[in-house]
Amino acid sequence: MFERLDQIEARYEELTHALASPEIMNDSAKYQKTAKAHSEIAPVVEGYREYKDLKKGIAESKAVLADEKDPEMRAYAQEELDKLEARLAETEQELKVLLLPKDPNDEKNVVLEIRAGTGGDEATLFAAEMFRMYTRYAESQGWKVEVLNTSESGVGGLKEVIAMISGDRVYSHLKYESGVHRVQRVPQTEQQGRVHTSAVTIAVLAEAEDVDVKIEPKDLRIDTFCSSGPGGQSVNTTYSAVRITHLPTNTVVSCQDEKSQIKNRDKAMRVLRSRLYEMEMQRQQEALARERKTMVGSGDRSEKIRTYNFPQNRVTDHRIGLTIHQLEAVMDGKLQPLVEALVTHYQAEKLKHETASVV
Repeated sequence: MFERLDQIEARYEELTHALASPEIMNDSAKYQKTAKAHSEIAPVVEGYREYKDLKKGIAESKAVLADEKDPEMRAYAQEELDKLEARLAETEQELKVLLLPKDPNDEKNVVLEIRAGTGGDEATLFAAEMFRMYTRYAESQGWKVEVLNTSESGVGGLKEVIAMISGDRVYSHLKYESGVHRVQRVPQTEQQGRVHTSAVTIAVLAEAEDVDVKIEPKDLRIDTFCSSGPGGQSVNTTYSAVRITHLPTNTVVSCQDEKSQIKNRDKAMRVLRSRLYEMEMQRQQEALARERKTMVGSGDRSEKIRTYNFPQNRVTDHRIGLTIHQLEAVMDGKLQPLVEALVTHYQAEKLKHETASVV
């Protein structure tokens, strides 16, 4: 591990010098590429340098303990040594996590798809609340949310909503949100005050670029139709809505959010690329060993991953056994405790797997 860390630190120094060179500074494309590479390994180098400083401090504290006769000074040195050794263990663990293989999708934007499941009207109302929750969370992270397609229910809920979320490392935060989210509460239409269970399905797809997925024009069927729902005078009068069918996989994507057919087609293609990319990623994942599949989690959308229980004011993530009694805050977009707990859990699982494979 430390040989690898020395190599990364040496590479960091090379990139630091390169960023100051006139050749790189005068070439915008090269500068951006170099700066990105520099920033990607900066956390590893900072952690490694802290580790080396801690080792040096520990050696100095041990030297004081070996030579010092004054009890008060010895006690101080021992206290300092204990602190340094505790932090050293933490830093070593952090470095192991930083050296784990990176998910190539972590830097990408995402296509968020929310669909009402079992529960009728109540499920559509909860789908709308879930979309608001993710929108609020995106706002707190400084991300941009762009609605691509919606289908409303008669009670003001959402049968389906598809949105693009763009920003810094969006996929790395939201990738564990895919699955079935269950809600337990008394619906507005319930007269007897009984608690009902409904569900919505969340899919988080990494946005695919043209280089990620090759789509042949001959494999597409593109239909246009009149938009429906809110939208002004152009609704039901112009063929601005677009439906794209990918014939080899029978994947269908519709978009009617924009008044322009060209813009709707572009948005639909972004969603189609992301869905096809996810299909390919799933095929690759299924080819991996069984232990690795359980290590990273299946991400199966049929899997009930989380329950939102309103009477008990709690949110429970079943994958990691985490319960938070702050349901109102979570529904208002304060998802960070859940996001951090999931990331930490799956990092630990990956680390366990990497360690086992080395042994």
